Amino acid sequence: MIRKQVLKEVIVSNEEFIINQIKEIVKREGVSFPEQLNKVVILYGVRRSGKSYVLFDLFKKYKERALYVDFEDERLIDFKAEDFEALKEAFLELKPHLIGKELIFLFDEVHNVKGWEKFCRRIVEREKIKVFVSGSSSKMMPMEIHTSLRGRSWAVEISPFSFRESLYLKNIEIKDRSFIYGPKKSLIKKYFSEYMRWGGFPEVLFLKSEFEKRRIIKEYLDAMFFKDLIERFNITNIHLLDALKDKLFSSFSSKFSLTAFYKQYKERIPFSKDSLFLYYRYFLESMLISEVRKFAESSYKRLRNPAKIYPVDTGICRRVTSTDLGRILENIVFLELRKRGEVFYFEEEGECDFVIKDINDKLSLCQVTFELTEENRKREINGLISACKELNKKNGLILTYDEEGSEKVDGIHINIMPVWKWLLEKNRG
Repeated sequence: MIRKQVLKEVIVSNEEFIINQIKEIVKREGVSFPEQLNKVVILYGVRRSGKSYVLFDLFKKYKERALYVDFEDERLIDFKAEDFEALKEAFLELKPHLIGKELIFLFDEVHNVKGWEKFCRRIVEREKIKVFVSGSSSKMMPMEIHTSLRGRSWAVEISPFSFRESLYLKNIEIKDRSFIYGPKKSLIKKYFSEYMRWGGFPEVLFLKSEFEKRRIIKEYLDAMFFKDLIERFNITNIHLLDALKDKLFSSFSSKFSLTAFYKQYKERIPFSKDSLFLYYRYFLESMLISEVRKFAESSYKRLRNPAKIYPVDTGICRRVTSTDLGRILENIVFLELRKRGEVFYFEEEGECDFVIKDINDKLSLCQVTFELTEENRKREINGLISACKELNKKNGLILTYDEEGSEKVDGIHINIMPVWKWLLEKNRG
Protein backbone atom coordinates (compact mmCIF):
# COMPACT_ATOMS: atom_id res chain seq x y z
CA MET A 1 0.00 0.00 0.00
CA ILE A 2 1.41 3.36 -1.03
CA ARG A 3 1.23 6.09 1.62
CA LYS A 4 -1.25 8.88 0.99
CA GLN A 5 1.47 11.46 1.48
CA VAL A 6 3.33 10.06 -1.50
CA LEU A 7 0.14 10.06 -3.56
CA LYS A 8 -0.50 13.70 -2.66
CA GLU A 9 3.04 14.64 -3.68
CA VAL A 10 2.49 12.92 -7.04
CA ILE A 11 -0.83 14.69 -7.57
CA VAL A 12 0.56 18.15 -6.77
CA SER A 13 3.76 17.75 -8.76
CA ASN A 14 1.86 16.56 -11.83
CA GLU A 15 -0.52 19.51 -11.58
CA GLU A 16 2.35 21.99 -11.29
CA PHE A 17 4.20 20.37 -14.19
CA ILE A 18 1.25 20.56 -16.58
CA ILE A 19 0.25 24.10 -15.62
CA ASN A 20 3.76 25.58 -15.55
CA GLN A 21 5.79 23.51 -18.01
CA ILE A 22 3.33 22.48 -20.72
CA LYS A 23 2.70 25.61 -22.76
CA GLU A 24 1.09 25.44 -26.18
CA ILE A 25 -0.77 22.26 -27.05
CA VAL A 26 -1.88 21.51 -30.60
CA LYS A 27 -5.58 20.79 -30.73
CA ARG A 28 -5.98 17.41 -32.39
CA GLU A 29 -8.34 17.23 -35.32
CA GLY A 30 -11.08 14.62 -35.39
CA VAL A 31 -10.63 13.74 -31.70
CA SER A 32 -13.97 13.90 -29.91
CA PHE A 33 -15.30 12.42 -26.69
CA PRO A 34 -18.77 11.31 -25.56
CA GLU A 35 -20.53 13.95 -23.49
CA GLN A 36 -23.29 11.87 -21.89
CA LEU A 37 -22.23 8.23 -22.19
CA ASN A 38 -20.85 6.58 -19.07
CA LYS A 39 -17.82 5.09 -20.78
CA VAL A 40 -14.13 4.81 -19.93
CA VAL A 41 -12.43 6.75 -22.73
CA ILE A 42 -9.34 4.91 -23.99
CA LEU A 43 -6.71 6.74 -26.03
CA TYR A 44 -4.77 4.30 -28.19
CA GLY A 45 -2.33 4.44 -31.09
CA VAL A 46 1.32 3.95 -31.90
CA ARG A 47 4.01 5.14 -29.53
CA ARG A 48 4.92 8.84 -29.45
CA SER A 49 1.83 9.95 -31.35
CA GLY A 50 0.79 12.48 -28.70
CA LYS A 51 -1.60 10.60 -26.39
CA SER A 52 -0.15 12.16 -23.23
CA TYR A 53 -0.61 15.65 -24.64
CA VAL A 54 -4.29 14.95 -25.26
CA LEU A 55 -4.53 14.19 -21.52
CA PHE A 56 -2.56 17.37 -20.73
CA ASP A 57 -5.02 19.34 -22.84
CA LEU A 58 -7.96 17.82 -20.99
CA PHE A 59 -6.32 18.64 -17.67
CA LYS A 60 -5.86 22.29 -18.64
CA LYS A 61 -9.50 22.44 -19.74
CA TYR A 62 -10.83 20.93 -16.51
CA LYS A 63 -7.99 21.79 -14.12
CA GLU A 64 -10.30 22.89 -11.30
CA ARG A 65 -11.70 19.35 -10.99
CA ALA A 66 -9.16 17.13 -12.77
CA LEU A 67 -6.67 14.56 -11.50
CA TYR A 68 -3.74 13.53 -13.71
CA VAL A 69 -1.46 10.61 -12.84
CA ASP A 70 1.38 9.14 -14.89
CA PHE A 71 1.91 5.55 -13.85
CA GLU A 72 5.41 5.56 -15.28
CA ASP A 73 6.35 7.69 -12.23
CA GLU A 74 8.96 5.78 -10.23
CA ARG A 75 7.18 6.83 -7.02
CA LEU A 76 4.27 4.63 -8.12
CA ILE A 77 6.29 1.56 -9.05
CA ASP A 78 4.51 -0.51 -6.35
CA PHE A 79 1.04 0.90 -7.12
CA LYS A 80 -1.64 -1.81 -7.09
CA ALA A 81 -5.30 -1.83 -8.08
CA GLU A 82 -6.30 -1.58 -4.41
CA ASP A 83 -4.40 1.75 -4.21
CA PHE A 84 -6.82 3.49 -6.58
CA GLU A 85 -9.30 4.17 -3.80
CA ALA A 86 -6.53 5.72 -1.68
CA LEU A 87 -5.54 7.84 -4.69
CA LYS A 88 -9.10 9.15 -4.98
CA GLU A 89 -9.20 9.89 -1.25
CA ALA A 90 -5.85 11.71 -1.41
CA PHE A 91 -7.15 13.88 -4.25
CA LEU A 92 -10.34 14.79 -2.37
CA GLU A 93 -8.36 15.52 0.81
CA LEU A 94 -6.33 18.01 -1.21
CA LYS A 95 -9.51 19.47 -2.70
CA PRO A 96 -12.38 18.82 -0.27
CA HIS A 97 -14.60 21.36 -2.03
CA LEU A 98 -14.91 18.82 -4.88
CA ILE A 99 -16.60 16.16 -2.75
CA GLY A 100 -19.85 15.24 -4.48
CA LYS A 101 -18.91 17.14 -7.64
CA GLU A 102 -18.27 15.71 -11.10
CA LEU A 103 -14.57 14.83 -11.40
CA ILE A 104 -12.22 14.13 -14.29
CA PHE A 105 -9.59 11.40 -13.80
CA LEU A 106 -6.76 11.22 -16.35
CA PHE A 107 -4.58 8.11 -16.10
CA ASP A 108 -1.48 7.93 -18.30
CA GLU A 109 0.38 4.64 -18.89
CA VAL A 110 -2.36 2.97 -16.84
CA HIS A 111 -1.48 -0.46 -18.28
CA ASN A 112 1.27 -0.59 -15.62
CA VAL A 113 -1.42 -1.28 -12.99
CA LYS A 114 -2.89 -4.75 -13.24
CA GLY A 115 -6.67 -4.68 -12.79
CA TRP A 116 -7.12 -0.98 -13.54
CA GLU A 117 -10.17 -1.72 -15.70
CA LYS A 118 -12.49 -2.73 -12.86
CA PHE A 119 -11.80 0.40 -10.81
CA CYS A 120 -12.31 2.68 -13.80
CA ARG A 121 -15.53 0.93 -14.78
CA ARG A 122 -16.92 1.24 -11.25
CA ILE A 123 -16.25 4.94 -10.76
CA VAL A 124 -17.56 5.80 -14.22
CA GLU A 125 -20.80 3.88 -13.76
CA ARG A 126 -21.49 4.55 -10.06
CA GLU A 127 -19.79 7.84 -9.21
CA LYS A 128 -19.68 11.29 -10.81
CA ILE A 129 -16.28 10.68 -12.39
CA LYS A 130 -15.26 10.76 -16.02
CA VAL A 131 -12.20 8.66 -16.81
CA PHE A 132 -9.71 9.05 -19.67
CA VAL A 133 -6.83 6.59 -19.93
CA SER A 134 -3.90 6.03 -22.24
CA GLY A 135 -1.05 3.59 -22.34
CA SER A 136 1.44 1.59 -24.33
CA SER A 137 0.28 0.79 -27.83
CA SER A 138 1.09 -2.85 -27.12
CA LYS A 139 -1.39 -2.96 -24.20
CA MET A 140 -4.18 -0.53 -25.02
CA MET A 141 -5.42 -1.49 -28.47
CA PRO A 142 -9.20 -2.09 -28.58
CA MET A 143 -8.74 -5.84 -29.09
CA GLU A 144 -6.48 -6.01 -26.00
CA ILE A 145 -8.86 -4.37 -23.54
CA HIS A 146 -9.91 -6.64 -20.70
CA THR A 147 -13.36 -8.22 -20.94
CA SER A 148 -14.49 -6.20 -17.91
CA LEU A 149 -14.52 -3.11 -20.15
CA ARG A 150 -16.03 -4.61 -23.30
CA GLY A 151 -19.03 -2.49 -24.21
CA ARG A 152 -18.15 -0.03 -21.45
CA SER A 153 -15.32 1.83 -23.16
CA TRP A 154 -14.99 4.44 -25.89
CA ALA A 155 -11.80 3.98 -27.91
CA VAL A 156 -10.22 6.99 -29.63
CA GLU A 157 -7.23 6.56 -31.92
CA ILE A 158 -4.46 9.15 -31.63
CA SER A 159 -2.30 9.19 -34.77
CA PRO A 160 0.86 11.12 -35.62
CA PHE A 161 0.15 14.69 -36.72
CA SER A 162 -1.60 15.40 -39.98
CA PHE A 163 -0.04 18.01 -42.26
CA ARG A 164 -2.51 20.64 -41.04
CA GLU A 165 -1.63 19.86 -37.42
CA SER A 166 2.09 20.05 -38.25
CA LEU A 167 1.52 23.60 -39.51
CA TYR A 168 -0.02 24.56 -36.18
CA LEU A 169 3.35 23.84 -34.58
CA LYS A 170 4.85 26.45 -36.89
CA ASN A 171 2.14 28.97 -35.95
CA ILE A 172 0.42 28.64 -39.32
CA GLU A 173 -3.34 28.14 -39.12
CA ILE A 174 -5.31 27.73 -42.33
CA LYS A 175 -8.48 29.74 -41.77
CA ASP A 176 -9.69 30.19 -45.32
CA ARG A 177 -8.84 29.39 -48.94
CA SER A 178 -7.12 32.74 -49.52
CA PHE A 179 -4.27 31.60 -47.30
CA ILE A 180 -3.57 28.67 -49.63
CA TYR A 181 -3.32 30.98 -52.61
CA GLY A 182 -1.68 33.90 -50.83
CA PRO A 183 1.96 34.96 -50.39
CA LYS A 184 2.68 32.17 -47.89
CA LYS A 185 1.93 29.47 -50.45
CA SER A 186 5.64 28.84 -51.08
CA LEU A 187 6.25 28.51 -47.33
CA ILE A 188 3.46 25.93 -47.03
CA LYS A 189 4.95 23.94 -49.90
CA LYS A 190 8.34 24.02 -48.18
CA TYR A 191 6.82 22.66 -44.99
CA PHE A 192 4.97 20.00 -46.97
CA SER A 193 8.25 18.80 -48.49
CA GLU A 194 9.62 18.46 -44.95
CA TYR A 195 6.46 16.63 -43.87
CA MET A 196 6.84 14.20 -46.76
CA ARG A 197 10.35 13.40 -45.62
CA TRP A 198 10.01 13.26 -41.85
CA GLY A 199 6.37 12.48 -41.21
CA GLY A 200 4.17 13.64 -38.34
CA PHE A 201 5.55 12.34 -35.06
CA PRO A 202 5.25 15.40 -32.76
CA GLU A 203 8.74 15.21 -31.23
CA VAL A 204 10.35 14.88 -34.67
CA LEU A 205 8.50 17.96 -35.91
CA PHE A 206 10.01 20.01 -33.09
CA LEU A 207 13.60 19.04 -33.94
CA LYS A 208 15.84 21.15 -36.16
CA SER A 209 18.75 18.98 -37.26
CA GLU A 210 18.43 16.03 -39.63
CA PHE A 211 20.77 14.02 -37.41
CA GLU A 212 18.42 14.36 -34.43
CA LYS A 213 15.37 13.51 -36.54
CA ARG A 214 16.96 10.35 -37.92
CA ARG A 215 18.08 9.29 -34.47
CA ILE A 216 14.67 9.82 -32.87
CA ILE A 217 12.85 7.95 -35.66
CA LYS A 218 15.30 5.06 -35.29
CA GLU A 219 14.67 5.01 -31.54
CA TYR A 220 10.92 4.95 -32.17
CA LEU A 221 11.27 2.03 -34.57
CA ASP A 222 13.48 0.11 -32.15
CA ALA A 223 10.97 0.61 -29.34
CA MET A 224 8.05 -0.40 -31.54
CA PHE A 225 9.96 -3.42 -32.81
CA PHE A 226 11.01 -4.72 -29.41
CA LYS A 227 8.19 -3.55 -27.12
CA ASP A 228 5.17 -3.81 -29.42
CA LEU A 229 6.20 -6.92 -31.31
CA ILE A 230 8.96 -9.05 -29.77
CA GLU A 231 8.02 -8.61 -26.09
CA ARG A 232 4.28 -8.33 -26.57
CA PHE A 233 3.93 -11.50 -28.65
CA ASN A 234 6.90 -13.43 -27.21
CA ILE A 235 8.44 -13.73 -30.67
CA THR A 236 11.36 -16.13 -30.96
CA ASN A 237 12.21 -16.05 -34.68
CA ILE A 238 13.80 -12.60 -34.67
CA HIS A 239 15.41 -13.10 -38.09
CA LEU A 240 12.03 -13.68 -39.71
CA LEU A 241 10.48 -10.71 -37.94
CA ASP A 242 13.37 -8.46 -38.97
CA ALA A 243 13.18 -9.55 -42.62
CA LEU A 244 9.42 -9.05 -42.65
CA LYS A 245 9.80 -5.60 -41.10
CA ASP A 246 12.30 -4.51 -43.77
CA LYS A 247 10.09 -5.85 -46.55
CA LEU A 248 6.93 -4.23 -45.23
CA PHE A 249 8.48 -0.82 -44.65
CA SER A 250 10.09 -0.84 -48.09
CA SER A 251 6.86 -2.03 -49.74
CA PHE A 252 4.83 0.98 -48.63
CA SER A 253 2.08 2.06 -51.02
CA SER A 254 2.63 -1.20 -52.94
CA LYS A 255 1.06 -4.63 -53.12
CA PHE A 256 2.55 -7.15 -50.74
CA SER A 257 2.21 -10.90 -51.11
CA LEU A 258 2.98 -13.19 -48.19
CA THR A 259 3.24 -16.11 -50.60
CA ALA A 260 5.87 -14.27 -52.65
CA PHE A 261 7.75 -13.41 -49.46
CA TYR A 262 7.69 -17.05 -48.40
CA LYS A 263 9.13 -18.21 -51.72
CA GLN A 264 11.85 -15.53 -51.61
CA TYR A 265 13.02 -16.16 -48.05
CA LYS A 266 12.28 -19.82 -47.26
CA GLU A 267 15.79 -20.91 -48.27
CA ARG A 268 17.48 -18.11 -46.28
CA ILE A 269 15.57 -18.28 -42.96
CA PRO A 270 14.03 -21.33 -41.31
CA PHE A 271 10.34 -20.58 -40.76
CA SER A 272 6.89 -21.99 -41.44
CA LYS A 273 4.11 -20.39 -43.45
CA ASP A 274 1.98 -20.32 -40.30
CA SER A 275 4.65 -18.29 -38.47
CA LEU A 276 4.88 -15.85 -41.38
CA PHE A 277 1.13 -15.24 -41.47
CA LEU A 278 1.07 -14.90 -37.69
CA TYR A 279 3.91 -12.35 -37.63
CA TYR A 280 2.23 -10.36 -40.38
CA ARG A 281 -0.94 -10.23 -38.29
CA TYR A 282 1.13 -8.94 -35.38
CA PHE A 283 2.30 -5.99 -37.49
CA LEU A 284 -1.32 -5.16 -38.28
CA GLU A 285 -2.40 -5.47 -34.63
CA SER A 286 0.43 -3.21 -33.49
CA MET A 287 -0.88 -0.56 -35.93
CA LEU A 288 2.59 -0.08 -37.41
CA ILE A 289 1.05 -0.84 -40.80
CA SER A 290 -2.39 -0.85 -42.36
CA GLU A 291 -3.50 -2.88 -45.33
CA VAL A 292 -5.83 -1.92 -48.17
CA ARG A 293 -7.69 -4.69 -49.93
CA LYS A 294 -9.00 -4.86 -53.47
CA PHE A 295 -12.49 -3.45 -53.94
CA ALA A 296 -14.79 -6.40 -54.51
CA GLU A 297 -18.28 -7.48 -53.49
CA SER A 298 -17.18 -10.69 -51.77
CA SER A 299 -14.72 -10.98 -48.91
CA TYR A 300 -13.22 -14.03 -50.66
CA LYS A 301 -12.21 -11.95 -53.67
CA ARG A 302 -10.78 -9.26 -51.40
CA LEU A 303 -8.69 -11.71 -49.42
CA ARG A 304 -7.33 -13.77 -52.30
CA ASN A 305 -5.76 -10.69 -53.89
CA PRO A 306 -2.63 -9.13 -52.37
CA ALA A 307 -3.08 -6.18 -50.04
CA LYS A 308 -1.40 -2.80 -50.41
CA ILE A 309 0.68 -1.78 -47.40
CA TYR A 310 0.77 1.64 -45.71
CA PRO A 311 2.91 2.41 -42.61
CA VAL A 312 1.40 4.54 -39.86
CA ASP A 313 3.73 7.46 -40.65
CA THR A 314 5.91 8.35 -43.61
CA GLY A 315 8.85 9.00 -41.29
CA ILE A 316 9.27 5.25 -40.83
CA CYS A 317 8.91 4.34 -44.52
CA ARG A 318 12.14 2.84 -45.82
CA ARG A 319 13.13 4.69 -48.99
CA VAL A 320 14.94 2.43 -51.41
CA THR A 321 14.66 4.07 -54.83
CA SER A 322 14.57 7.53 -56.38
CA THR A 323 10.93 7.00 -57.38
CA ASP A 324 9.67 6.88 -53.82
CA LEU A 325 8.20 10.40 -53.81
CA GLY A 326 5.02 9.25 -55.52
CA ARG A 327 4.63 6.42 -53.02
CA ILE A 328 5.23 8.82 -50.13
CA LEU A 329 2.44 11.04 -51.46
CA GLU A 330 0.17 8.01 -51.73
CA ASN A 331 0.93 6.99 -48.14
CA ILE A 332 0.07 10.50 -46.91
CA VAL A 333 -3.20 10.45 -48.84
CA PHE A 334 -4.11 7.05 -47.39
CA LEU A 335 -3.49 8.24 -43.81
CA GLU A 336 -5.98 11.03 -44.46
CA LEU A 337 -8.55 8.86 -46.24
CA ARG A 338 -8.66 6.21 -43.52
CA LYS A 339 -10.15 8.86 -41.20
CA ARG A 340 -13.07 9.22 -43.58
CA GLY A 341 -14.17 5.65 -44.13
CA GLU A 342 -13.21 2.25 -45.50
CA VAL A 343 -10.44 2.35 -48.11
CA PHE A 344 -9.89 -0.09 -50.98
CA TYR A 345 -7.92 -0.15 -54.22
CA PHE A 346 -9.47 -0.82 -57.64
CA GLU A 347 -8.02 -3.22 -60.17
CA GLU A 348 -9.88 -4.50 -63.21
CA GLU A 349 -9.07 -3.30 -66.74
CA GLY A 350 -7.30 -0.34 -65.17
CA GLU A 351 -5.97 0.47 -61.70
CA CYS A 352 -7.07 3.20 -59.32
CA ASP A 353 -5.28 3.80 -56.04
CA PHE A 354 -8.25 4.40 -53.77
CA VAL A 355 -11.95 3.64 -53.54
CA ILE A 356 -13.37 5.26 -50.40
CA LYS A 357 -16.64 4.14 -48.82
CA ASP A 358 -17.94 6.65 -46.27
CA ILE A 359 -20.28 5.97 -43.35
CA ASN A 360 -23.27 6.37 -45.68
CA ASP A 361 -21.82 3.78 -48.14
CA LYS A 362 -21.17 6.54 -50.67
CA LEU A 363 -18.18 5.83 -52.92
CA SER A 364 -15.53 8.25 -54.14
CA LEU A 365 -12.43 7.61 -56.25
CA CYS A 366 -8.91 8.94 -55.99
CA GLN A 367 -5.70 8.46 -57.97
CA VAL A 368 -2.29 9.59 -56.65
CA THR A 369 0.85 10.31 -58.66
CA PHE A 370 3.79 12.63 -58.05
CA GLU A 371 3.27 14.28 -61.43
CA LEU A 372 1.42 13.73 -64.68
CA THR A 373 3.90 13.21 -67.51
CA GLU A 374 3.73 12.09 -71.12
CA GLU A 375 4.75 8.62 -69.96
CA ASN A 376 2.14 8.13 -67.22
CA ARG A 377 -0.71 10.53 -68.01
CA LYS A 378 -2.72 8.10 -70.12
CA ARG A 379 -2.27 5.26 -67.61
CA GLU A 380 -3.26 7.34 -64.58
CA ILE A 381 -6.31 8.91 -66.22
CA ASN A 382 -7.48 5.68 -67.83
CA GLY A 383 -7.21 3.86 -64.50
CA LEU A 384 -9.40 6.47 -62.83
CA ILE A 385 -11.88 6.51 -65.73
CA SER A 386 -12.10 2.71 -65.70
CA ALA A 387 -12.94 2.73 -61.99
CA CYS A 388 -15.49 5.52 -62.42
CA LYS A 389 -17.29 3.63 -65.17
CA GLU A 390 -17.25 0.34 -63.27
CA LEU A 391 -18.67 1.98 -60.14
CA ASN A 392 -21.00 4.35 -61.98
CA LYS A 393 -19.34 7.55 -60.73
CA LYS A 394 -19.29 10.82 -62.68
CA ASN A 395 -16.39 12.44 -60.77
CA GLY A 396 -12.84 11.42 -59.96
CA LEU A 397 -9.86 13.02 -58.25
CA ILE A 398 -6.17 12.95 -59.18
CA LEU A 399 -3.77 14.18 -56.50
CA THR A 400 -0.23 15.25 -57.44
CA TYR A 401 2.62 17.11 -55.83
CA ASP A 402 1.99 20.45 -57.51
CA GLU A 403 -0.33 20.21 -60.55
CA GLU A 404 -3.81 21.66 -60.66
CA GLY A 405 -6.62 21.70 -63.19
CA SER A 406 -9.63 19.79 -64.44
CA GLU A 407 -10.78 17.99 -67.55
CA LYS A 408 -13.62 15.87 -68.81
CA VAL A 409 -12.97 12.44 -70.29
CA ASP A 410 -15.73 10.13 -71.56
CA GLY A 411 -18.31 12.17 -69.68
CA ILE A 412 -16.41 11.92 -66.38
CA HIS A 413 -15.16 15.06 -64.67
CA ILE A 414 -11.60 14.78 -63.35
CA ASN A 415 -10.35 17.22 -60.76
CA ILE A 416 -6.55 17.55 -60.45
CA MET A 417 -5.00 19.21 -57.43
CA PRO A 418 -1.86 19.18 -55.24
CA VAL A 419 -1.92 16.87 -52.22
CA TRP A 420 -0.83 19.65 -49.87
CA LYS A 421 -3.74 21.83 -50.96
CA TRP A 422 -6.22 18.95 -50.73
CA LEU A 423 -5.05 18.25 -47.17
CA LEU A 424 -5.73 21.86 -46.19
CA GLU A 425 -9.11 22.24 -47.82
CA LYS A 426 -11.89 22.24 -45.23
CA ASN A 427 -14.19 20.31 -47.52
CA ARG A 428 -11.81 17.77 -49.00
CA GLY A 429 -13.10 15.73 -51.88
